[in-house]
Amino acid sequence: MQALDEYDKMLLRQLQQNNKITADELASVVNLSASAVQRRLKRLRDEKIIEADVAIISPVVAGISITCIVELILLEGNSKAIDGFKAKMQQCTEVMQCYYVTGTYDFVLIVNTTDMKHYEEFSKKWLMDNPNVKHFYTHVVMDKVKVGYSVTI
Repeated sequence: MQALDEYDKMLLRQLQQNNKITADELASVVNLSASAVQRRLKRLRDEKIIEADVAIISPVVAGISITCIVELILLEGNSKAIDGFKAKMQQCTEVMQCYYVTGTYDFVLIVNTTDMKHYEEFSKKWLMDNPNVKHFYTHVVMDKVKVGYSVTI
């Protein structure tokens, strides 16, 4: 992976603010030619510095009204059990984010559901009925005070 120079950093800052900005517009902002910008963007994508180009959709449009933060402890902490749980969470559409963490809990999940009944069904299927889940604790989000997707460059 090639080190990021100041032009790369400027491009990345701009793209985190507006991913729809054109190469021509980026070129004028960072003072490069449009073709140089395109080459740099290709390299940044090829090297997975830009991991994805996505549209962030409002959860309301999908009928999502409940977001929960779930802290979870596994019964067994061996590598097979941990890898198995990770694989299950990859399959679960309600799980938006899954973090394998240090400390008191083994995993922290961000879960979106349409309502509490949906969350109850999710928790029964994926957590309560999982023989390797020892305990889980659910925090229902009342207000999203800050949600960010950009990183400081």
